[in-house]
Amino acid sequence: MDKLALAGRRAVVTGASRGIGASIALALAQAGADVAVTARSEVELEQVAEQIRAVGRRSLAVSSDVTDPAQVERLAAAVQAGLGGVDILVNNAGGGASHKFLNHPDELWQRMLLLNLTSVYYVTKAFVPAMVEQRWGRIMTIASTAAKVGGRYIAAYTAAKHGVLGLIRSLALELAPYQITVNAVCPGYVDTPMTQATIDNIVTRTGMSEAQARESLEKTSPQQRLINPDEIAALVVFLAQDTSYGITGQAINVDGGTVMA
Repeated sequence: MDKLALAGRRAVVTGASRGIGASIALALAQAGADVAVTARSEVELEQVAEQIRAVGRRSLAVSSDVTDPAQVERLAAAVQAGLGGVDILVNNAGGGASHKFLNHPDELWQRMLLLNLTSVYYVTKAFVPAMVEQRWGRIMTIASTAAKVGGRYIAAYTAAKHGVLGLIRSLALELAPYQITVNAVCPGYVDTPMTQATIDNIVTRTGMSEAQARESLEKTSPQQRLINPDEIAALVVFLAQDTSYGITGQAINVDGGTVMA
């Protein structure tokens, strides 16, 4: 693969202050793209932007809450002004929480849908018009294997991620005439702060040690391990290239073989 396959492209990554989002932003920059990064954490976000600039690319750090449509509109305007447009959109912002369905809090249901599904709608809606006008674009959303299968105690999260697949498949059809591809990446458990929070929750609820809790997640994969964020980033870089044009409307698993579909 050409190390500068994305030279001249402009990208925006949501939820880019750490974990998967930070890895994706840096990988896009290393492939030649200028990258705008957004999240709610200003300090961590600026650190990622500095790393991008260190490899010789332009970067813009914009603090934004993607669950707020007004802030998303300001984000789109800032990226347009700072980078002159966008070619690649990575919807990575999201989060998980668990609860038994009996006595499930309505607030948790609404929060999971807003954070993991509605935010993708807001952000994509804000950036798509410019892609349509230039007749080129790559849109990737980081979903989850929970978009493919059910899971105990994560009804709201699972419903939101299933909704993401419906959204990306519909958009793939609608945007195909404009040379815009729309895909989802569906990771299993990734070695990130979000998974660490899951491990901590298991420890609290079960009395397992941290090592035992981590091992219980690793054992969900035939490869007996957590996914590295760089593996997700590598797939996103591939999907962002011209050579990926034939891939659209797809939900690609990166989970060590946990869900074979």
